[in-house]
Amino acid sequence: MKIKKAIIISLSSYKLSSQEIKIFKKYNPWGVILFRRNIKSYNQIKKLTSEIKKVTNDKNYPILIDEEGGKVSRLQNIINNQLYSQELFGDMYETNFKMATKIYEFYINNIANILKDLGININTVPVLDRLYSFTNIFLKGRVYSSKSSTIKKLGKICVQSYKKNKIGNVIKHIPGHGLGKTDSHKKLPIVNKKLKFLIKNDFSNFKDIDAHFAMTAHILYKSIDKEMCVTHSKKLINIIRKKIRYGGIIISDDISMKSLKLGLVKNALSALKAGCNLVLYCKGNYKDSIKLLKKIPPIDAFTMKKTSEFYKFLR
Repeated sequence: MKIKKAIIISLSSYKLSSQEIKIFKKYNPWGVILFRRNIKSYNQIKKLTSEIKKVTNDKNYPILIDEEGGKVSRLQNIINNQLYSQELFGDMYETNFKMATKIYEFYINNIANILKDLGININTVPVLDRLYSFTNIFLKGRVYSSKSSTIKKLGKICVQSYKKNKIGNVIKHIPGHGLGKTDSHKKLPIVNKKLKFLIKNDFSNFKDIDAHFAMTAHILYKSIDKEMCVTHSKKLINIIRKKIRYGGIIISDDISMKSLKLGLVKNALSALKAGCNLVLYCKGNYKDSIKLLKKIPPIDAFTMKKTSEFYKFLR
């Protein structure tokens, strides 16, 4: 396997530009994430993913998408997935868990089949954050429940169902974003709860969920690290590894979000230094992608091993 750079990039439009082709060939980013701006039609997206795999000479090249259902549906130009939010399945499960389990598995099988046919092999679901009355509106509808038992059960069903379909998952936003009262796309949320409460409640939702990947929360837990948000905190990444016992690849949330204040390159390098294995860049500006790729190191031995395991899983 050609050595990859520790970053997931994004694209500007519906097809690869000459600059983006150069990026894949010269710098070898670990993967790419697709957004609504990249999706025009069913055939167009199949052509785009096929071209990415051809340019990288990698039939298993990691291609991610945020297809949560509900208000986060990148495929809304081609399928109607906006009715099927995680909240819907959480409510269903708490009403009739047997029926909900069957319906949820059936739903995931259908979404997974569409993703596979489109050439996408990683979906950034499930969202395992816990719902509170004050949880910021950007997360509402995207989470299963206020009950940890519901979150963990449906989270496991989600990951296992996608695995059966040979699609990877990214659990998010580890170790929990539900306590945040502000939208981390715009401002850094600050949480003052003590570690004992967090371990018992929000953090526990991510425990024993055997996903290949996890995405960090841009959130400041003041009782654990007064200065650094999760993405930039060695203390929090250590808790994710030791207390939550997450053993897969840790991906930062988008380093271009306004909750991070160090500038793109420093945001990326600080995340890697803290213990994230990969950084995520979502704005799709090729000049910024090149700037990042020039500074970001190759993936480390741990990430290389886990990437090889993921490639074997896809076969």
